[in-house]
Amino acid sequence: MKKEHHFKEHKQETLPNDNENVQESEEILEEKPELMEECHALKEENEKLKDELLRAVAESENVKKRCLAEIDKNNKYAISSFAKDLLPVADNLDRALSAAQNNQSDEAKALLEGVELTKKELTHVFEKFGITKMDILGQVFDPNFHQVVQQIADPSKPAGTVIAEVQTGYMINGRILREAMVVVTKD
Repeated sequence: MKKEHHFKEHKQETLPNDNENVQESEEILEEKPELMEECHALKEENEKLKDELLRAVAESENVKKRCLAEIDKNNKYAISSFAKDLLPVADNLDRALSAAQNNQSDEAKALLEGVELTKKELTHVFEKFGITKMDILGQVFDPNFHQVVQQIADPSKPAGTVIAEVQTGYMINGRILREAMVVVTKD
């Protein structure tokens, strides 16, 4: 320990003081004005390069964020076409459920149970990928989500109220996948 301490003291004694170095540098620059100008030019260039670097880093981060957002969007909606092709399958399962519920035979009950399980599994897969049915009955007609196939006079409800669904509408992650075909009221 004594040797290290002695070395530190010796090192401090032999190194020039930073203030002395700065003062010495300033004296040299004052004697040669061309060096002073060159020093100022180098400082300005250094500041300019720092600014350009900061801007380039910021732009790089912005590009990275945009790319990640685009990748996330593509991942969410990449299956849209495939999901759209599966919607008729869901419609047919619903039709089979409706038809089998009216038949009380043992064979129909077994078929009904199988179709219900299949429909439940399909619904589970849809939910896993963000595909949901639209809940539209009783809502006001919205051309962004509904397609009117028939209008019926019904004085008990305001005009444009959805009173029946001909074909179920679906959303995928908050976006429309398929419009609902609906029956609405008219005046």
